[in-house]
Amino acid sequence: MHAPDPEHGTDAPPARDPVAARLARALRPYAERAPVGALLLGLSSGFPIAMIAATLSTRLAEAGMARPAVTAFGVFILVYNFKFLWAPLIDRFSPPFLGRLIGQRRAWLVLVAPCVAAGVVWLGAVDPARALDQLVMAVFAVAFFGATFDIIIDAYRTESLEPRQFGPGAGMSQYGWRLGNAGAAALALVVAERAGWPMAYAAATLFATPALLAAVLLGEPRRRLEALATRQARAGGFRDTFVAPLADFLTRPNAFLVLAFILLHKLGDTMANLTLRLLFNDLGFSKDEVAAFDVGLGLVATLAGVLAGGVIYTRIGMMRTMWIALILMAITNLGFAALAVTGHSNWAMAAAIGFENFASGIGGVAIVAYLSFLCDLRFTATQFALLSAMASIMGRAVSALGAGALIDLMGYPAYYALTTLLALPGILIFRELMRRDRELLSAAGPAPGAGAGPGSARGAQTNLSQSAANRAAHDRPVAAD
Repeated sequence: MHAPDPEHGTDAPPARDPVAARLARALRPYAERAPVGALLLGLSSGFPIAMIAATLSTRLAEAGMARPAVTAFGVFILVYNFKFLWAPLIDRFSPPFLGRLIGQRRAWLVLVAPCVAAGVVWLGAVDPARALDQLVMAVFAVAFFGATFDIIIDAYRTESLEPRQFGPGAGMSQYGWRLGNAGAAALALVVAERAGWPMAYAAATLFATPALLAAVLLGEPRRRLEALATRQARAGGFRDTFVAPLADFLTRPNAFLVLAFILLHKLGDTMANLTLRLLFNDLGFSKDEVAAFDVGLGLVATLAGVLAGGVIYTRIGMMRTMWIALILMAITNLGFAALAVTGHSNWAMAAAIGFENFASGIGGVAIVAYLSFLCDLRFTATQFALLSAMASIMGRAVSALGAGALIDLMGYPAYYALTTLLALPGILIFRELMRRDRELLSAAGPAPGAGAGPGSARGAQTNLSQSAANRAAHDRPVAAD
């Protein structure tokens, strides 16, 4: 029965939380220190690749380069996909003096951020029509230092977040990355229209500073320090530095199926996204229109998708959130096929970009959390670098080596239809992973309530979504697939 109302003497319905209180509870995890730090890190992480991807494509197309030549510069983005080759050095070594003063992770961050900014300024100063060799070197410098920046940021974020914060942290990281990527690209376009490309690239370097603010806010990651202190120290030889992180991952159940999914799931999406600026240029959209729709509207749609992804993640779990996002991201490529058929239409462009970015926002929350669960704290930089690099290497390689030629051969509508079909293998593999994940979670039994965190001995050994057992221990509703 309801409790009597003391004023009217009648039964009163139970009090319900006001909407504002429920909203405040839902948003509280996002206001914690570590997720806010993830937002700042994401702002800086997103900007270097914007300078050598869409922004560079616009600049080179404007300079009169042929489509195959423009897309060929996408090969430098592949540097990001090989960052796992030197990530073990970031895990193993600490910069002298500065590392002792402020800690290993923060020291690397402070050293690499100015290198990224310097590379971007150099790239902006080079004239593509007159100094192709310098352009190649500058693009490589931005790619290398940007990839190194990513290694440090991904490891620092993952180690700074508690397991319970992986969902909010992933959302905030995606917010930051999209804001940094879109903001740097939009700023470059707007400044280039009014003051030229050298000033545009110099202005974009402002986006390197939020990561330094995050270093002040977060300090050195406590979880990594605790993990290293409680485990057997590594000698630092080749095996311990380069082999151990891979051996740790590859000896887990279902390791190769997980790697196959990571390798293939973004193939179609990446091939589509890396050619969009060519499509917009060929359809006659101005730089201001591209800035307004691809950057401005795209950013709003992405942020809406990240918010929706966070809500869906909380309600139905990481695995099913990923499943929904994979299907949506595959379908969105058909929107660009329709745009190519329609021609220069602001409404068609807005619809295609809005749908694509909304779906990507949902997927971004799920994949960042998924990769975070897969990492062992002893090898965070190496394992996250390997997994994140594999996530887009196929699409980037195919785009760089043949996207322009495929578009010339097939035309834009057929090309974007092909990218939709190429998304299907990743979707099917993930469906199988979901089935195995349910079996593993069922075998894990009731949640023990402690232990098996990402990077813990049990989590690292039983993982394979880092693992069902891991999620059972920390966040049983998230694993309720």
